[in-house]
Amino acid sequence: MAGTSDPARPRWMAGVMPYKEMGYWKPDYVPEDSDIIAAFRITPQDGVEPEEAAAAVAGESSTATWTVVWTDRLTAHDNYQAKAYKVIPVPNSSPPSWIAYIAYKHDLFEEGSIANLTSSIIGNVFGFKALKALRLEDMHIPREYIKTFQGPPHGIITEREMVNKYGRPLLGATTKPKLGLSPRNYGRVVYEALRGGLDFVKDDENINSQNFNRWRDRYLYCMEAVHRAEEVTGETKGHYLNVTAATMEDMYERAEFAKELGSVIIMIDLTIGFTAMTSMSHWARANGLILHLHRAGYATYARQKNHGVNFRVLSKWCRLLGVDHIHSGTVVGKLEGDPNAIQGYYNTLREDKVPANAVQGIYFDQDWAHMPGVMPVASGGIHAGQMHQLLHYLGEDVVLQFGGGTIGHPMGVAAGATANRVAVEAMIQARNEGRDYYKEGPDILKKAAKTCSPLASALEVWGDITFDFESTDVPDVLELPTPVS
Repeated sequence: MAGTSDPARPRWMAGVMPYKEMGYWKPDYVPEDSDIIAAFRITPQDGVEPEEAAAAVAGESSTATWTVVWTDRLTAHDNYQAKAYKVIPVPNSSPPSWIAYIAYKHDLFEEGSIANLTSSIIGNVFGFKALKALRLEDMHIPREYIKTFQGPPHGIITEREMVNKYGRPLLGATTKPKLGLSPRNYGRVVYEALRGGLDFVKDDENINSQNFNRWRDRYLYCMEAVHRAEEVTGETKGHYLNVTAATMEDMYERAEFAKELGSVIIMIDLTIGFTAMTSMSHWARANGLILHLHRAGYATYARQKNHGVNFRVLSKWCRLLGVDHIHSGTVVGKLEGDPNAIQGYYNTLREDKVPANAVQGIYFDQDWAHMPGVMPVASGGIHAGQMHQLLHYLGEDVVLQFGGGTIGHPMGVAAGATANRVAVEAMIQARNEGRDYYKEGPDILKKAAKTCSPLASALEVWGDITFDFESTDVPDVLELPTPVS
């Protein structure tokens, strides 16, 4: 890196000096309770010592630039400098990597603004030449900073009261095909799924207002389907109307129309950005609608183990800025997900106090200061034959979304929904009776299928379908991915 170490060099002499000597490496620093702390995986370029790389990340994500500037002396620079205070080698990493712990005073960041927090923490540093790769693995958010955020518009407990559903996972599906259906045919799929036993149906991430399916027409047909299904079943139903659009004005217009039609829930995509997400969160709380977040694009941050932002960090940011739902992995589905890592994501979203847990990849104790929890959503390649695994790994405070596992049913959409509803109720009953539903799961499903032909058909078609691929991202305490049995 630029700058040659010279212990005799005055701190404020003009020119370039190592970040360590500018005060960004403090191995004796003890973080304060009010500090924001980040754990970065750093992979330095050859010849760059890890302490200097950590100090560079601390500096460039807080107050530093590439050369000494005398204007630092006009500030309380010792306070505002981020402090890298520990680096730990990652076992068996190639090329060699370290976990760098960096503490930030929380007054470096604007209150209630994930946009500002991320502009510092992940702003310029990920393109830093002195690093081969950089990944933000976890963050500790202090109570003082948490209290500047609204959090979820409603949270898990209030959502269950809004939809009057208790004691089991909520069931959903994504309309398929996600593109190409006319508004009327789209609405027919929604109705069949809801009358068959699902609680929710949803727009997918990329259905907004294309020429084959304009948003206003889709909303009308979908909400007609919701209301008719409620009349037939006597249950509260919902369809996640995607309000994602090109401008905030368009999004507010769509959300207002969804409210006028009586929708209980709207949806946004992660791709709209943190500021727009926060704005829609405030709108959803003020207007009494559940806010579902589809994590479209998240894997561009989170998929690679050595570079990007771990999903547990995205989970924390989204809980702070405020969503009620977020897609969080399935363990057994078609998308990336180590069981322990996903359990860590779910705990981060749902629990009030989350202890550090190396097995789950959680680096810090996290006290959410009674901020409501976010309902995780499991979607992507799941089906009724996995119900015992889903309940075992994910618990009951989750939305299980069976898109293809509902709409691809050979007896039709409503039959697919019925199969999923019967499967989850059979598994919940077995759990409540004290049975080992995880071990006995296949037998429980077979018994339920004897009196439910839609479930029998689902098990025949999908019962042996699995997605057994090695996870690309596991907590570092584990040498091998946790097997899914």
